[in-house]
Amino acid sequence: MSERRNLANLAYRLLGSLTEAEDAVQEAYARWFAQPVERRAAVSNAAAWLTTVVSRICMDQLRSARIRRERYVGEWIPEPLPARAEWSALSHGSTATDPADHITLDESVEMAFLVVLDSMTPAERVAFMLHDVFRVPFNEVAEIVGRTPGACRELASSGRRRVAAARTRGARAQRRSAVVSEFRQAWQAKDVDALVRLLDPSVVAVADGGGRAMASPTPVRGHLQVADFLVRLAGLAGRLDLLERTVNGQPGLVAVNGGQVLTVYAFDIDESHIRRIWAVRNPDKLRPWSS
Repeated sequence: MSERRNLANLAYRLLGSLTEAEDAVQEAYARWFAQPVERRAAVSNAAAWLTTVVSRICMDQLRSARIRRERYVGEWIPEPLPARAEWSALSHGSTATDPADHITLDESVEMAFLVVLDSMTPAERVAFMLHDVFRVPFNEVAEIVGRTPGACRELASSGRRRVAAARTRGARAQRRSAVVSEFRQAWQAKDVDALVRLLDPSVVAVADGGGRAMASPTPVRGHLQVADFLVRLAGLAGRLDLLERTVNGQPGLVAVNGGQVLTVYAFDIDESHIRRIWAVRNPDKLRPWSS
């Protein structure tokens, strides 16, 4: 059971969903304990066995997810992850068994990183994550993915190229926080000019309502268009509290109305501008943020 945290970290990064990650880990343990005692005792490395099973479960999930996405309403965004202390402050319930408690915040859970991972094939994503992030040797990756070590090396290399192509120089942590704070103030003031100054000219705003909450069905592109959209949205929403919170390890915002979390916003920020805005409104993806 000491491996649970590592397995949850792996599964969340592979699936982009806390709920599905927890299900994958639970299924792996169910398979472990379903074995006769003597068979479990014969396993020389239980951690490697569990990692293999979780990875294969995740691969199956990723393959079926591609089919489910065809039926998904609107844009799909990975499930946002709260910081432990901030999450406890937002949620009034017990957090002892919540899956988010097991996830370590680092650059491999940043929303921009997860979005790039989502563009990979299941085998590419698993090979890249296992080797480049979790340092699993290629001969072991090959057994998990069902390919040769050479093929897995190429899969990981392809994933690496995707990440490198999408990655641009980001702002320092202090500057990111300042940009998000300025953005919040400009948005609450419905100051279009201030918003435009903070947004990259080619900014893209994507919302995920999943058919469960109102959200733009297509991305909004361009700083003038996004600024205008945000101001109109503020006018329609009425009184909302925008809280500065950590989202997937980076400065973000949480929209709250009467204690209910309605939207979690994640950002991709360079030295002075916001390049991407991800707004998660699907209530199924906001459970760790709510009481």
